[in-house]
This record gives sequence, C-alpha cells and structure tokens, in this order.
Amino acid sequence: MNNKVFYLLAVFVFTTMQLSFAQDITPPATPLGFQSISYELHINLVWQPNTESDLAGYKIYKWDGSTYQFLANVKKYRSFFSEWIGGTSITNKYKIAAYDLSNNISLLSAEVTTLTHQMTDDEFLDMTQRATLRYFWDWGDPNSGIARERWQPNESDVTNTIGGGGFGVMAIIVGIHRGFISRADGVERMKKIVDFLAAKIDKFHGAFPHWFNGSTGKVVKFGNYQDGGDIVETSFMIQGLLAAKQYFNLQNSDEELIRNTIKQIWEGIDWDFYRGGSNGLYWNWSPTYQFNIPEGGSFLFHGWSETMITYFLAVASPTHPILKNYYSSGWGNDGSINNNTGQTKYGYQLQVGTNYGGPLFWTHYSYLGFDPRGKRDRYANYFVNNFNQTMINRAYCIENPKGYAGYNGNCWGLTASNSIPSAGGYMAHEPGNDNGTIAPTAAISSMPYFIYENENLALNAIKHFYRTYGGSLWGDFGFKDAFNLTYSSAILSNGQIIGYNKGIWFNDDYLAIDQGPIICMIENYRSQLLWNLFMADPDVKRILSNNDIFFPSTDPSDVIDKKKIPTEFKLEGNFPNPFNPTTIIRYQLSSISNVQLKVYDILGKEIATLVNEEQLPGEHNITFDSGKIPNANQLTSGIYFYRIQAGEYSATGKMVLLK
Repeated sequence: MNNKVFYLLAVFVFTTMQLSFAQDITPPATPLGFQSISYELHINLVWQPNTESDLAGYKIYKWDGSTYQFLANVKKYRSFFSEWIGGTSITNKYKIAAYDLSNNISLLSAEVTTLTHQMTDDEFLDMTQRATLRYFWDWGDPNSGIARERWQPNESDVTNTIGGGGFGVMAIIVGIHRGFISRADGVERMKKIVDFLAAKIDKFHGAFPHWFNGSTGKVVKFGNYQDGGDIVETSFMIQGLLAAKQYFNLQNSDEELIRNTIKQIWEGIDWDFYRGGSNGLYWNWSPTYQFNIPEGGSFLFHGWSETMITYFLAVASPTHPILKNYYSSGWGNDGSINNNTGQTKYGYQLQVGTNYGGPLFWTHYSYLGFDPRGKRDRYANYFVNNFNQTMINRAYCIENPKGYAGYNGNCWGLTASNSIPSAGGYMAHEPGNDNGTIAPTAAISSMPYFIYENENLALNAIKHFYRTYGGSLWGDFGFKDAFNLTYSSAILSNGQIIGYNKGIWFNDDYLAIDQGPIICMIENYRSQLLWNLFMADPDVKRILSNNDIFFPSTDPSDVIDKKKIPTEFKLEGNFPNPFNPTTIIRYQLSSISNVQLKVYDILGKEIATLVNEEQLPGEHNITFDSGKIPNANQLTSGIYFYRIQAGEYSATGKMVLLK
C-alpha cells in the first residue's frame, strides 16, 4: 500500500471515529403541559410542542394494569393524540415522551387520567370545534401559516388554499376565543399569514390564486389552465381577514402590524378589474389567457350560489369598487335570481334559486362572516332563505326517494364534498344530484339557522354522527369529510361491468373548505362572534348604512317565522280594533312589490301615509300611531279606513278609534 492510499484510509478511519464520538446523545426535554380531555366515547391528550430543532416526534404510553406500555408514535408537528375508547365510564392512564432524530428519548411525563362520560350539549360543541381547529392549526402550512387544501392519511398533498385559508383565519379567531390556543400564539400565526399574503404570494391585480405553494408563494394550477387570480376564493380570504382586523384590536406593535397589513391587502385588490368590462364579475383571470381560460376556466358568475360575499365585498372596496348596480346585474342576474314559481318544497319556499335550492355550502360560505339576520337585499332575506333551504335539504333526506341507507332526520346533509370513487372522487351533492353520500359539514355548518328554534337539528346530527358511526367517521381533525352507507363498487370482467358490490364507504380525508364552516358556524350559533366582527368593519358598515344594497328588515317574522313565504297577497286586518292610540296593520306579499299603505277618515280625507316603498315578499306588520300624526289632536273617535296598493293588488280595511 503506497503512502497516499494509507494516508486517505487513515483520514477516513479518524473521521469516522470522530463522527461516532460526536453522535448526539442528548435527549429532548420531556413535553410540558401534558393533560387529558375526556369525552363520551374517546379521549384527547394535549401538550405544549417541543422546540428542539432535531425533534422527531412523541411517544404515547398507556397503563396496562401493571406497567406503562408503548401505544403510539405522534408526528412532530402535532401536539395532540386521540384514542377511540368506545364506551362511557372507562378510565385510562397515559404518559408521554419526546424523541429526536438520533432516537434519544426523553424522560416520561407525569401521568394523566381519563374518564369517558356522557356529554352535555356544550361539551359536544367544544369537542367538535377543538378537533376541527386542529386541521388549521396543526396541519396548517409551517411556512405560510395558511391552510392546506386537504389532509389524506399519507399526507402527500401539501398544496395551500386561499378560500379554505380564509376560513382558517376565522377558525384561529374562534380557537383563541374558546381558549384552545393562546392569544400570543394566535398573533404569531396571524403575523406569518398576513406577511405571506402581503409580500410573498403571487397576486394578480391584487387577487390571490385558488391554490399556491406554501413555501414559494407561486401559483399552483387549479385544473389544467387556471394559473392566475380567483376573485371568489379571494373574497373568502378577505371575509376572514376583515374579521381578524376587528378581533386583533389591542394597542401593541404586533396587533397593529396585523391590522395595517390586512388593510394593505384589502385595499390592493382591484375588484373592478375582474368585471372585464362586463356587468358582473369573472371568476378567474389568467396572465396567460386573460378572461378566456379554456375549458370554462373563467366565466361570469350570477345568481344563487356561494358568491354573494364576492359581490358584496366588490361593492364595499374602499379603493377599487364595482358600481352598486353591478351587484344587481351580477349577483341578482338582473332579477332572475328570484324564485318566481311560487311553489314550495315540503312546506318551505325559497326566495332565490329554484327547486331544492342546491348544495348546502351555498348557505354557508358567504355567511361565515356576513350576518344575514334582519337584513334584506332586493331579492331575499338570506337568513330566511338559508333556513328554508336547510329544511328542504333535511326533509328530502327524510323522504329519501332513492332509498339510500342511513338517511333520516338526524342523518342528513347534501353538499359538495368528497364522493364515492365511482363518482369521480368529488361531487356537489344535492337533492337533484344525490348518490347516497352524506357530508357532516352540511348539517353541522347549518347550526346558526336554528338559533331561534326550540330544537337544534344540527346539534342532533352531531350527536348522531358521533354516537352511531364512531371512529369510522370521527378522526384526529373531527368529523371526516363524507360517508356513504349504500356504496356500490363495480364488478368488472374483461373491462365490462357485470354487477355491483354493495357496502359502506367512509372517506378518511379532510377538506379545508368543509372543515372551516363547521368551527365557524358553530361559533356563530354560540356567540355570533364572527358575525359581530365582520359586520363591525368600517367598510362593511359604510355599505350597509347606505341601505342601497342591503337594508334593515323591520319585520320580526323574517327571523322568527321563517317557514313559508306567502303564496298570495292578503290584507289580514289590524289589531287591536277598536284601538287607542295605536294599532298594528298586518298584510302579506307573495313577491317584490311597490307598496302604498294610507289611512283615510270617513270622508275620504288622507290622514297618513304609512308605507311608500318597494318591499320584499313575506308577512309585514305596520304600526299606526294616531297620536303621532300631524294635527293628531283633531282626530276624533270614529271610523277610519286604511287602503293598501301592492302592484295590481289593492284592499281596504276598517278600524275604530276610541278616545
């Protein structure tokens, strides 16, 4: 062996020995804050995440009656562990350790004890919200902080999503409000999110792409050609950011930075550009194809769908708004958004849309922040309409005309979600497009529409899903995306279908756009937090205060008595009668009408004009106060008449004033 070879061999051996001696033998710290949360049929273990750069994950140990046995590994990005127990009044004990890339293991933590128990309604809501938050908090992109499009068991798809990311912003607010995460941690995550949106992500005339890479910020194509801005997905993000701008209101540098950055993002979006010179809005714009994206990648969107918030924000923009009449020609589709058939389904009538109304996400996405209670536009009271569509959807599942397994009054909800493989993997389920697939988000996200009801049918669905389908439907991030109890898989022979296998199908995936409405709409039912925050934004308040698009509803029946829109014009009379000094005149309208309601004395002299405006369909109550009209002291006891003119309809009523 020559000297050179000997030298190189010696260097190699010496280096190897050095590496061996330098091997990491320091274990990570024992996880702090280890605690348990017991539910009815499962338990959660939670802890503070370790900060070691070489952390590999965590190990869970369970007491077997004589010693602690290894139970499961937990990935390093998670700070929780769930175990399905399957019964109540069951006690278990657990400990945790952390381990690093060199397989050094920390000391075990102190033990925690769990005890499953029958839960209260509030515990069911806490449980669902806490688990759903984990999708956005623990599975959120570590670089951008924004939600990923989906979670699958192999965790191979890490594409980020703007619309679901906006829902995630609101989920973080709920998480802080409920005490699931600290405000300090929430502020750090929000700083990361808004910084990424302001400075690192691709933007197209201020609008964000549908999908993007969370590391580089570069657009990820949605479909084959959509490589630019998506104004609808952008509106979902802005809805969340405007709520965040109100929530992070403390006078410190971090929260001031969040507010200022959101303002910069909001004011930088050129909503008017996305008209493309039309009387509406184009869904997408591409730097490659402009507004002519192949395969229908860009189109003018009109009418009843998930896009009301897009048109509303486009009008509310303080820098690049669309004209208010484009709300009518775009969202209102020049009036054809209205359901003018006068027909009802299962006793409920829709004011906008047709037939059964469509998938239930149309009643969710635009209303995570926008509070539809007590407000109307020219076309509908959306609280009423959304309640009615929800009840139609549920009633269809109860009727179950196709005979699918599992459908009933507690197992309902058709919306866009993952679907059985034979349907192509994803489908907008609705009564007119039903293959037996139920998505838990459909019923659960409808929860605030039962805020004035004696029974919350969405809460009943939560209990049914959890207690009936257990660990098949419940996972680490809450309720899984969808299931089908009448799944038919094709039997093939030489490429030909010769029959079908009948069975059940539970989808193991989670989707951001389905998880977000769950946690947010539960909170709007519980505290109206997100509704209150979004509606407090100055630009939102400015548009609403003008009463040009939305205007207050003075009729309490818009919220309380939602079940039917009248099918005919009717003057119902006044009460009390005789009266002194006030009486309430009641009437109902079956369609939008220009209404005049006037009071006359017995000689035909006009005493007062009570109504002179366009009104939406529904029941109306107008108070006549005889003591507050001009020359009220001249009114004497006697007979007076009131006359209503509503379009071609007119009627007269008689009332008696007794002083």
